[in-house]
Amino acid sequence: MGVYAISGASSGIGAKAKELLLERGNQVINIDLKDGDICVNLATEEGRKEAVDALHKMCPDGLDGIICNAGVSGACGNLPLIISLNYFGTIALAKGAYDLLEKKHGSCVVTASNTISQGAGRMDIADLLNNIGDETRVLHLVNQMDASNLSVGNSLYVSTKYALARWVRRVSAAWAANGVRINAIAPGNVNTAMTATMSTSAKMALNALPIPTKYGQETLMDADEIAEVMIFLVSDKAKGVNGNVMFVDGGTDALLNSEKVY
Repeated sequence: MGVYAISGASSGIGAKAKELLLERGNQVINIDLKDGDICVNLATEEGRKEAVDALHKMCPDGLDGIICNAGVSGACGNLPLIISLNYFGTIALAKGAYDLLEKKHGSCVVTASNTISQGAGRMDIADLLNNIGDETRVLHLVNQMDASNLSVGNSLYVSTKYALARWVRRVSAAWAANGVRINAIAPGNVNTAMTATMSTSAKMALNALPIPTKYGQETLMDADEIAEVMIFLVSDKAKGVNGNVMFVDGGTDALLNSEKVY
């Protein structure tokens, strides 16, 4: 079977994706801050390099796929972490694993968010991430913001996820020309440890967004609903899918943006 790597597979959606891949006979390498096969801090340059070096040592013949899933919410209270982990950590890991994916014509899936279409992000930050790519410069700007303001954290979260989705679209053609597919997944609100520890106000904001497939139920989506789509996109069954941002949110985006078909 295949050899896959997942960042952030110690809990939540990543853990469910790991579980399902293992059940289907695959080898899975978990890259996480704690309890991983590769324990690193992807929010730092040192941690990113260590992760990529370890992957090359563990997978000299290449990777069938990588799911770049590690990230923190906008309610974490640490604005630099949102930028460094969600965007720069993800990009560094995907780029660092590219040659391993190329060896086996593998696939990459990047976790974005369905919030990218809801207008809460700061496009100036997203543009800096995509077009300048200077982590120090972005962090200097972010450090001047109010970390105690939940709306600030959420706007930065959305900005990083928007920038990730745009980056995936931009590189998808070049990557595919060399045999490597890359797609983004945009999950809705999911029952995970991350959402369970959110503040009351943050949970209220989550519950304010309806999930059509959960209509009449006081619940969020289950992790397996997202993980199954991740596994599909990273598999050969999705060999015709490239450069796509797939919303897996129970229909929330369609409800809020019913007239937008592209």
